[in-house]
Amino acid sequence: MLASRGAPRAVWVALAALYVLLFPYHPGLRSPNELCRLWQSISLVEHGALDINQVLRERGYVGDLSVKDGKYYPSKAPLLSFAAAPVYAVLRAASGPEPVPEVPLVFFSRLWLTVLPTLGLLWLVRRYLRASLSAPVADALTVTYGLGSLAFSYSLLFMSHQTTAVLLFAGFFALWRCARGEWHERGYVLAGACAGATVAAEYTGALGVLGLVLYATLTFLFRDAPARERWKGLGRAAALATLGALPFVLALMAYHQATFGHPLTSGYKYLNDSGYQPWHLGGFLGIRTPDPRAFTLSLVSPLRGLFTLAPFLLLAIPGLTRLCFRRGVDGSAEQRALAWMTAALLAGYLYFTSSFSYDSWGWTTGPRHLTGLIPFLLLPCGLWLERLRAGGRTWALGMAAMLCGAAILTTGLATFVNYIPDDVSDVLGGLTLPLLSAGFYPPSVLSFLGVPQPIAGILFLGALCGVTLWVLGVLATSPGRRGPTLAALGSALATLLLLATLHHGFTRDDDADRKATQFLKSVWLAPPSGAVSFWPHPGR
Repeated sequence: MLASRGAPRAVWVALAALYVLLFPYHPGLRSPNELCRLWQSISLVEHGALDINQVLRERGYVGDLSVKDGKYYPSKAPLLSFAAAPVYAVLRAASGPEPVPEVPLVFFSRLWLTVLPTLGLLWLVRRYLRASLSAPVADALTVTYGLGSLAFSYSLLFMSHQTTAVLLFAGFFALWRCARGEWHERGYVLAGACAGATVAAEYTGALGVLGLVLYATLTFLFRDAPARERWKGLGRAAALATLGALPFVLALMAYHQATFGHPLTSGYKYLNDSGYQPWHLGGFLGIRTPDPRAFTLSLVSPLRGLFTLAPFLLLAIPGLTRLCFRRGVDGSAEQRALAWMTAALLAGYLYFTSSFSYDSWGWTTGPRHLTGLIPFLLLPCGLWLERLRAGGRTWALGMAAMLCGAAILTTGLATFVNYIPDDVSDVLGGLTLPLLSAGFYPPSVLSFLGVPQPIAGILFLGALCGVTLWVLGVLATSPGRRGPTLAALGSALATLLLLATLHHGFTRDDDADRKATQFLKSVWLAPPSGAVSFWPHPGR
């Protein structure tokens, strides 16, 4: 029956195809967050240098830079720059005497360093969720996370936000398996390595690392064992985790010393663009006291609010009550530690997003610095879905199922664009839908192979809609039934109409919306007519 099985192979194939084949990139935008890292990768291979001065002269200026003593560096944490250097080296060998073009460099850097790691993360997420949830709910939530959250958006960008999510959850997964007695103590070395790599990938990833430290500590302190035994185990785990983290921490400090003159000084102290300086001054990396505007817009802004793009995450709010915070029959040490870690991560990330300048998010899909939090909200979402399934309230189940389906459609369509100007009124009505209706579908491998638009784009839109229908059908179906009830379908339809009405109501269709749409049309890599070259050759 529909509600008793996991996802069929076709769903996973469609999800993987959307990840591997889509390529929302437009060279005319000169994407600073991506190119500043890749310019350093080129400099490491071509010039053996950390600064990118020579590459700037060869390939042109990009943003998101720091400058010290006349030398320019990316302002970002360096892990992705170093990780992309081997990718560039291989492409350089394949290009012969000609420079490596920008499009294949960005494509393969994304593929190897953000896309494929996220597909691996989805496998970990599915295994983790299946330990606590039924197969259909676990698989449907995994798919919803993969296509209906910021995981999809930032896997298709060469930025560190989804890298942070991958590393944090991989580190947590190692701690979780150790806490359950399924892995040997050596798993703590892996967890430490993931934690160290997280900070080397994104400085603010340290917030998530603190959550992992809390989880690991509580898994020992909550155990029913003599205090001496608990503290001894915690000490051994801490030592092993430190051993794993140390190479990344020392390498990061050495990088800071070589570039900015002190092991604890990052590039944010030397930002080249003075307009960005105030965002990072005061507090820790710009994190200060909460601002109600930043809090509200980060969560419910019609342009990039977390719940606007991924409304299924609203289920995590009541789902937190299904976690085990107190000692009891059903509360193992690991489960209680998990509950407190989830609450701490949610509080910490919400404090962060409300205490950092909302205006600094830039041309992005959603509140990008919350990307690392989302995997940890999936279990509360799933537990609430399981409660609705067991309670027999099919109308509530239909609403919850549509929140998941709407997340896939909203975030999926926004990711088709993935460069969202700051002054657009609504992510769907103000930009995404006008572009799609004009035939501006995302560039993809199919475009490079000669499949014209909009045919190539419509195939991906069909895959996205097909996966949405599967998730909706599975989650709206109560256990023991072959399909959703009329009450579930009715409430799902009502939920969809409500969400669509809200998006329509927030769409202004003003000059800002029209100018943003026209600008993106002017730089679109795969317009409705015309060929797209993946590896252009000079002189041809």
